[in-house]
Amino acid sequence: MKYNFDCIIDRSNNFSAKWSEMEKKYGSNDLLPMWVADMDFKTAPCIVDAIRERLDQEIYGYTTRPDSYNESIVNWVKKRHDWDIKSEWLIYSPGVIPSISLLIQQLTNEGDKIIIQQPVYSPFANVVKDNNRELVVNSLKKDENGRYVMDYEDLESKIDKNVKLFILCNPHNPVGRVWEKEELIKLGEICLKNNIKVISDEIHSDIIFKNYKHTPFASISEAFSKNSITCIAPTKTFNIAGLQTSVVVLPNEEDYKLLDKAFTTIDIKRNNCFSLVASQAAYNHGEEWLEELLEYIEGNIDFLIDYLRTNIPQIKVVKPEGTYLVWLDFSELGLDDDDLSNLIKEKAKVALNNGLAFGVEGKGYQRINLACPRSMVKESLERIKKAVDSLETSISL
Repeated sequence: MKYNFDCIIDRSNNFSAKWSEMEKKYGSNDLLPMWVADMDFKTAPCIVDAIRERLDQEIYGYTTRPDSYNESIVNWVKKRHDWDIKSEWLIYSPGVIPSISLLIQQLTNEGDKIIIQQPVYSPFANVVKDNNRELVVNSLKKDENGRYVMDYEDLESKIDKNVKLFILCNPHNPVGRVWEKEELIKLGEICLKNNIKVISDEIHSDIIFKNYKHTPFASISEAFSKNSITCIAPTKTFNIAGLQTSVVVLPNEEDYKLLDKAFTTIDIKRNNCFSLVASQAAYNHGEEWLEELLEYIEGNIDFLIDYLRTNIPQIKVVKPEGTYLVWLDFSELGLDDDDLSNLIKEKAKVALNNGLAFGVEGKGYQRINLACPRSMVKESLERIKKAVDSLETSISL
């Protein structure tokens, strides 16, 4: 490989949330951090070079977006996902969840219902509740192969005239599904029939593995396009989440006006100077780095699956189709969630995300982040194996 993803970077003293906030979240910083979704890899050199060039100007005033900024996004989405978007559909945002929050405020009223599909990224539920809307959960279910699928019958049973929005996670965090076009068509038709607008969080859309293809929800048809709003970002793809940059794609002119006014009201209209050049460099020059990253992360996933099968067969996993997050099923250990969390945190000394954070459907699960050097993956699994072995020894005694 041209890029070295095996390099260990000491992030413990650089204000990294992933490394420095474990004390607050887990009660100890003496853990191996395999939780929050950022990478322990150096950012793509093309991005670092662009930031350094901007840094060397030594003036960091207000930044205006050139036409080339939106063009880089349009060209990337077309090349990677075969979706023709227009520059005039794009609105800058510092993050996906702030965008969803503002959209909820603009498109619904207090007491309206919003549907999400748990287990899912926990801020979805939080942002609905925090805006005083009613949360409706259309839980995912498993097919005969243990693969998560949508439960359309349950979805339709929960729809009434008060349901106004559906928040889609595409690809899905934490279960790793890359939704197929046919699945999205069935979902989209249900939403159209019931006048439910879709907000599609597609922040992980560039982290897709071999034999799978991301389908942007809005790319399927003109009707879906006008009935949906898509959130994308270079942040997960290129490990620049700290630069706080994302894009909202709004093909419906009325939706565009509403969100544009909302951002204007709170005076969020400009990128910071570093996020602008970083985003543009990523989309214009980052593809080679991304292709090697995908190969490396898929290797990490294969390593984890093989290790679990050989050494800790009680922990089950279905190989993710996208994202660098893996959903681990610990239920065969027979532990309640407090005991499971204590086993991982106190015995294994590893920081994972508790499955219950993603909804009650996450009972018995933990989420692990594999966007890190393989040596970290290996160490985390060895720690977990030792903890599980000690548990079984204590039971036999």
